[in-house]
Amino acid sequence: MKTKYVVALALGILGLLACITIDSRPMIEKSVSGDGFVVLELFTSEGCSSCPKADELLARLRKEAGNKPVYILAYHIDYWDHQGWRDIFSNADYSKRQYWYADKLNAQVYTPQVIVNGIREVVGSDQAALTSALNSSLTGKTSTLLELNGRIKEGRLSVSYQLTQASPGLHLVIAVVQKNAVRQIKRGENTGRSLNHIQIVQDLHSYKLEKSSNGQVAVLLPNAFSETGWEVICFLQNRETGEIFAAGKVNLNDISAAELSK
Repeated sequence: MKTKYVVALALGILGLLACITIDSRPMIEKSVSGDGFVVLELFTSEGCSSCPKADELLARLRKEAGNKPVYILAYHIDYWDHQGWRDIFSNADYSKRQYWYADKLNAQVYTPQVIVNGIREVVGSDQAALTSALNSSLTGKTSTLLELNGRIKEGRLSVSYQLTQASPGLHLVIAVVQKNAVRQIKRGENTGRSLNHIQIVQDLHSYKLEKSSNGQVAVLLPNAFSETGWEVICFLQNRETGEIFAAGKVNLNDISAAELSK
C-alpha cells in the first residue's frame, strides 16, 4: 500500500509540473528564414502569473508594428483552469493546438509560449528573443501570395481567397479575433489583478485546400462580433510541418453596419 501511495504521489507531481509556468529557458535553435511577414501565436491563461507580462509585450509589439504584416493571435488554454480560476476565454482545442506544436517542434508545453510562423518557439515574456524572431521573420519576401475578401450576411462571414505560387497540401486557417478585453481576476495566481488581454482568438477554423488556387469558405461569427472591436486573420499552414507560408487580414472596411447587424 505504501508503494502504491508513493507511485500515485509521483504521478500527481509529474502532472502538476506539466502546467508549471516557465519564465526563462534556452530557446530551441531553429532557423527562421525571412518570410516577409510574421504570425505570432501566444498560448496564455488568466490563471498564469507570468502571462500578463507576455500580454503587455505583445500589445506593445502590436502598436509598434503599425501597418507591417505582423499578425498576433492569443490562444487561452484550459489546463490552468483547475488551479483556482477558470479563464472564460479558454478552449480545450487551443490546448490541443499547443501540444500539436510541441510535437512538431520537439518543444515543451508551457505558458506564456509564442510560436513564430509555425516553426520556432520562444518564451512569450522574453522581449529580446521575441523581438529578434519578429524582425528576422519580417525580412525578405513571401513566396506565396494570399489575397482575401470578406462579406458578412446573416451572421456568417464568407471569405474569398486567391493563392499564387502555393505548394500543395496547405490548410487555410481562419481566426476570429477579439482585439481587446479587460478582466478582473478574483481567484488563482492573479487574484486581485485587472488583466488587459489582446488579440483573443474566439474561433478557429481550418480548411484543407485541394489543388484549386481560389475559392470561398464561410464561418459563423460570434454574436458579439463588430467591425471595430474584432478582426479576422487568415493564414496558410502545412499541417505536416506546422510551417506558415502566408498570412493576411480579411478587409472588413467595406462591410457596412447594416450587414453586420443582419
